[in-house]
Amino acid sequence: MFKKSRRKIVAAIMSVLVLLWIGTLAVIYAASYLEMAEQNRGMLKEHAERYILSQPSDMPPPEGSEPNMKKPHYSDMPSFQLSTFYTVAMRYNGEILEIKNPQQTVHSNDELEKLARDLLADNKTTGVKNDLVYYATDKGGYLLFTFKDNTIIHESMDTLFRYTLIFGGLAILLLFFVAVYLARRIVKPLEESYQKQKQFISDAGHELKTPISVVSTNAEILSREITGNKWLANIQYENERMGVLVTQLLELSHVENAPPQAEQVDFTRLVRREALPFECMAFENGHTLCCTIDENITVNGIPTQLGQLVSILLDNAIRHGDKGTDIQLILKAEHGYANLSVVNAGAEIPAEKRDMLFERFYRVDSVRNSGDGHYGLGLAIAKAITVSHGGKISVCCDHGLIQFKVQIPIRKFS
Repeated sequence: MFKKSRRKIVAAIMSVLVLLWIGTLAVIYAASYLEMAEQNRGMLKEHAERYILSQPSDMPPPEGSEPNMKKPHYSDMPSFQLSTFYTVAMRYNGEILEIKNPQQTVHSNDELEKLARDLLADNKTTGVKNDLVYYATDKGGYLLFTFKDNTIIHESMDTLFRYTLIFGGLAILLLFFVAVYLARRIVKPLEESYQKQKQFISDAGHELKTPISVVSTNAEILSREITGNKWLANIQYENERMGVLVTQLLELSHVENAPPQAEQVDFTRLVRREALPFECMAFENGHTLCCTIDENITVNGIPTQLGQLVSILLDNAIRHGDKGTDIQLILKAEHGYANLSVVNAGAEIPAEKRDMLFERFYRVDSVRNSGDGHYGLGLAIAKAITVSHGGKISVCCDHGLIQFKVQIPIRKFS
């Protein structure tokens, strides 16, 4: 139980940390990319504004070709001065006026010309194409297409992402061990309290056995001398109920605390043997017990506890099943587990109460009426036995049927 709680705490802490990490990484990556992309567009725009067309001497400069003399912003930056810009100047009719290509080994003039014509056809002014950031503007007499290689941005972002992933992963791994430590510290007081509670129940149960036995003996002696006394009968009845309760508490404490002395158990034979006396009990209560039991199912466990487990489930089905209906006992070997199911017809158990069925003293009807000799400990004992054998127990309701299912690992013996 506490291992499961620790796992849930660790899972919750790690889920929050991982979500925060992913969110932070996404924000950093997106912000950095947008900032660098905006800077590239600004540098392209400023380069285009300051561009001067180199014209032959016999050709007058196009109107409006004077450079924009705005106060420089990007051109004073080292990144601007170290960047390589490619330009294509084109008349409105598509005639190429000039191509400036400082790195012809990287991008050919033909490639730049084709890109410029594609952008002219697409009628786009800015964006990214073929790993080149571009900016198109009308210089007043001709069109200017300015390009800047986007490879550096990709490499920078890949480097940022890679190192953020590496160091973030290491931090998450470190925080995992911190979460495990914190989970242990959080659960430790609860675990100590629970252990003290179990020890108290065990000690109190043993201490109560003696006075219960004394009261029972004295009441028996008195009943021989005083017959028909209702007060004495009440004392005997309540003392018997107290004895049953103490016995169940001690059984629960023993199952939870005592280390199992497991042995090879023929589970098929054990289930048949335990079901036999319940056939008469089911008949007396208006039920028919139907058994479907596979052969040669062997588990590793404690025979007395496994027998008690079967008895608890059958007794529970007979007491709570609708009158005149069948009770099914099914034992099958599936996927490495011995699956024991007890099915009875009855009112559906609310979903929010199903897990609580296996808690101590819990009763679905919320009424502390133990006149039937049951105190809400049977299913708690069944769960403790199942868990001590490395198995799982669950309950489900479907179409008016209530099924308690136990899964116990099948052990292979040579």
